[in-house]
Amino acid sequence: MKLRHRVISKLIDIMGHVYVYLDSKMPPVTGPILGLEIDDDFESMTRRELCNHIENKFGLEKDSFWFLQSTQKIRYCCQKARELMQPSKMDRGY
Repeated sequence: MKLRHRVISKLIDIMGHVYVYLDSKMPPVTGPILGLEIDDDFESMTRRELCNHIENKFGLEKDSFWFLQSTQKIRYCCQKARELMQPSKMDRGY
């Protein structure tokens, strides 16, 4: 990786830590997200607890999801959503 990319990556990492720290000092935002009602248990979870939930539900190693950069988390969830939304093998006649 080029020096420039390493510097940018390190800055993103530092900014991520600052974001997580600041976010932990804020009360959780509640209510629908893009029109989707969020269950009370998810609304009350911290960022760390939400990441742990994803790790547990999808059989990931502890802290593996937590330490991903934000865009990687979004990509992972997009891929999982695509896989979950596909017709089941039963629906496809298997």
